[in-house]
Amino acid sequence: MASLLDHWRNWRNWRRQRQQAPIPDALWEEVLADFPFLAARPIAERERLRDLAGRFLREKEFHGQGLVITDRIALSIAAQAVLPVLHLGLHWYDDFVGIVVHPGQVVARRSQADETGVVHDWDEVLAGEAMDQGPVMLSWEDVREAGHRFAEGYNVVIHEFAHKIDMRDGVPDGCPPLPSRKAREAWRACIEAEHAAFRERVLVAERFSGEPTWLDPYGAEGVDEFFAVACEAYFVNPERFTQEFPPLQALFDGFFRPQA
Repeated sequence: MASLLDHWRNWRNWRRQRQQAPIPDALWEEVLADFPFLAARPIAERERLRDLAGRFLREKEFHGQGLVITDRIALSIAAQAVLPVLHLGLHWYDDFVGIVVHPGQVVARRSQADETGVVHDWDEVLAGEAMDQGPVMLSWEDVREAGHRFAEGYNVVIHEFAHKIDMRDGVPDGCPPLPSRKAREAWRACIEAEHAAFRERVLVAERFSGEPTWLDPYGAEGVDEFFAVACEAYFVNPERFTQEFPPLQALFDGFFRPQA
């Protein structure tokens, strides 16, 4: 069995080779075929996406946990990760280097004290996790699922990298860093109102057998998760997202496509 050091050396060799070579055409076409929402982007955006993914691969370090990181795995993650910053720039991800990839979902042990001081422990199953100024963890199984679940607005890579964007100012509050207090107040007013309305729909669906929400109900957990879940849908199924959340569509357009 290969050691962690062996995997690290293999990754360093892989990275060094790709610093000197562009993404091969055949590999790029395979990834586009795996993720139709990428292939559906306009030609100019696909070209920029490819360039940005190449830069992402040169700057980041992938670590497989029980999984060998192949070119296809790394590029699949990179191409999706850079989609949110396509018009913003890769510097939005300069607070971290590592990306840890597991074959499937992982179980994390959680512990939290309530307001009375009682400590509660529980297990949480994760498809991904983003740490403030730290690495991003992803389940490869869930990354692959994004290729055929985009109609649902599902994408674990975009979800976790949206958290990284949100946490750029150190506060996971559903509001990325913005240029002014006025802009931040307008953003919070919009997203908090949309989150409250969405949370109400989720409660009706769960408690009173109401119509299930199209957007993942996990977004009701908090405005930070709502932002990440909404970003998934905004990038992989923009037509349905616009129908469901027109105020958010306008808000996100203004942030993610400032030069469009």
